[in-house]
Amino acid sequence: MKRDGKPTLWELYLTKEIGIEFKACLYFFAFLFYYCVYRIINGVYDASILHMTELILICYVIGYVQVYLLWNFDEADKLGVREVIGMVICTAAYCVSSWLCDWFSRDLLVTLLFAAYILLVYFCVYLIYKYKRIIDDKKLNEDLKLFQAHHKKSE
Repeated sequence: MKRDGKPTLWELYLTKEIGIEFKACLYFFAFLFYYCVYRIINGVYDASILHMTELILICYVIGYVQVYLLWNFDEADKLGVREVIGMVICTAAYCVSSWLCDWFSRDLLVTLLFAAYILLVYFCVYLIYKYKRIIDDKKLNEDLKLFQAHHKKSE
């Protein structure tokens, strides 16, 4: 951090990269859950390593698109038209990938349910980020009050 308290370009870049890493892992595990439930329902009790590799790679690619091109929509302050468009674009990308990579045997119903599941996951992640910011704001305000009280006593 610079002496003036502002983050450096490196720190800003690193913050985005850490966010992408977090998103890729979060979405990978959420979507892997759906994939595994699909496999179990069909009587298959193992998961394809190739499918898991494709899924994690796609989660990273879409994570970069989401952060650098689509306004980091799941961390938005409010859920507006722009954020919904971002969710729909990424959901479509995941569904096209699932179809091309044959994750769900090109079953249209399963793919449509996957799309609904993805949108639900995006909405839940949006809510998680929103409430985390509210909690962080409360903590920062409390810390500020404690600092101000301590500072007044030392004057």
